[in-house]
Amino acid sequence: MLPHRCVLCSIQQQGSLCQACKTSLPKLDPNCCTLCLTPLPTFTHCGACLNTPPLWHYIVAGYRYAFPVDVMIQKLKYGLDLTLTPILASFITSKIDRNPLPDAIIPVPLHPEKMKARGFNQAIEISRYVSKQTGIRVLSDICLRVKNTPSQIELPWKKRQQNVRNAFRCQSDLTNKHIAILDDVMTSGATVNALAKEIIKQGATKVSVWVVARSLLSQKPQNNNQSLSQLSDEFF
Repeated sequence: MLPHRCVLCSIQQQGSLCQACKTSLPKLDPNCCTLCLTPLPTFTHCGACLNTPPLWHYIVAGYRYAFPVDVMIQKLKYGLDLTLTPILASFITSKIDRNPLPDAIIPVPLHPEKMKARGFNQAIEISRYVSKQTGIRVLSDICLRVKNTPSQIELPWKKRQQNVRNAFRCQSDLTNKHIAILDDVMTSGATVNALAKEIIKQGATKVSVWVVARSLLSQKPQNNNQSLSQLSDEFF
């Protein structure tokens, strides 16, 4: 059998990422708000979370949404490269606190129209690998996206919360459960907060957020097609 190659630099080695590439991935600032991961000099909560606390209680993000993590996520979502799914899932499992683990994972659902167009939900695919590593069951069919909202990346930050208001419905009793919401990227947090609201309505007492990457306010979002065409030929 041929040796594995690192998906970023193509060096022969055992595993999908070599140690050098793992070390170079864009890390989050360790001094950050414990609720949204915004970098902070001293305090544990940023002003935004103090003024309007999110509905989740705990957050885990693998890395910053920056090169090459951003391109890997885009290759999965828009390039249908499912071989990247276990790597992106490992970014989450390497950071979660396993004591105690949540009772279940709920991947952020897609609206049926977007699901039909894309053919799969990347959050569900990532959740399946996280479930294999942790033993946590995935509840991928109890929450629905009932509004076909525009992509959050296309909207100004201040309009994102309004865009996803009442976008989700949950259809199962979650009384006294600890639920982990899983998604690929969190930017403003409006999407996961809207889903957390519905989960809490169904009785959940604790909600965690698990994302592959955190996109921060200071980062300028890239055009997906431009990013893929310019960067993927070199690194994929």
